[in-house]
Amino acid sequence: MKKYINTGSKDTRSGFGAGMTELGQTNENVVALCADLIGSLKFDDFKKNHPERFFQIGIAEANMIGIAAGLTIGGKIPFTGTFANFSTGRVYDQIRQSVAYSDKNVKICASHAGLTLGEDGATHQILEDIGLMKMLPGMTVINTCDYNQTKAATLAIADHHGPVYLRFGRPVVPNFMPADEKFEIGKAIMLNEGTDVTIIATGHLVWEALIAAEALEAKGISAEVINIHTIKPLDEAAILKSLAKTKCIVTAEEHNILGGLGESVARVLALNNPAPQEFVAVNDSFGESGTPEQLMEKYKLNNQAIVEAVERVVKRK
Repeated sequence: MKKYINTGSKDTRSGFGAGMTELGQTNENVVALCADLIGSLKFDDFKKNHPERFFQIGIAEANMIGIAAGLTIGGKIPFTGTFANFSTGRVYDQIRQSVAYSDKNVKICASHAGLTLGEDGATHQILEDIGLMKMLPGMTVINTCDYNQTKAATLAIADHHGPVYLRFGRPVVPNFMPADEKFEIGKAIMLNEGTDVTIIATGHLVWEALIAAEALEAKGISAEVINIHTIKPLDEAAILKSLAKTKCIVTAEEHNILGGLGESVARVLALNNPAPQEFVAVNDSFGESGTPEQLMEKYKLNNQAIVEAVERVVKRK
């Protein structure tokens, strides 16, 4: 098993901030819009160094999306930033009409996604945003796993023409992906090769999948671990290649079981190679207030839950 080492835990939103700092220096067309959350989205350096390309919109997220869509007409590449809940649910109509339908080159960057937003509770812990965004024609949907990958994704989407939803988080999490690894939109990353089961994970659950794979190895189960950072377009070839070897799949995501990565993978299996699949996801419920660790344990979004899902799915082969 290839060992991925935590080189120092960091929050993924800081990876976004680092990416924006670099883009500010390298791409004069990149502009940033924020809905009164400069510190939370780590826009501080971009604002300081490029005040003429930074727009503080205030608590007016719908206006922010509309302004961003307009800026693309002049050749700018707008990156909008606020919490995932406000980046999607609050402004869905504006995204659908002004960005997706119009195929505008807007990068919708969403922090504080999922349960790990923590103590702010269910009203802020959006668990349906991946589903909302992946259903929009032409929308690229990315969910990164650590600081390094979030920075790399931020840089990559600036060069990608078309609307993008980039999802990341609030808490400090292990930083284990290589800092120099190129981010390829739509290309899965093989983290660990195995023969008995395929674990397909996204976001914060990727590290948990690696821990689970070690525990499974001790139990005599060889787990293949794949990091699916791009949920749309999905790397169907990578999924089917792994499935041909392992014959069963577990998907793991910090999202509602409805509408997320798991359902996208299930569609691939149904259309190509039906096989047993188990889901590690929030089971059709809202979250609640608590620490990220407490919530991930209660809602069964950790390495132990992945191990248990694997043990169930291998029995179904």
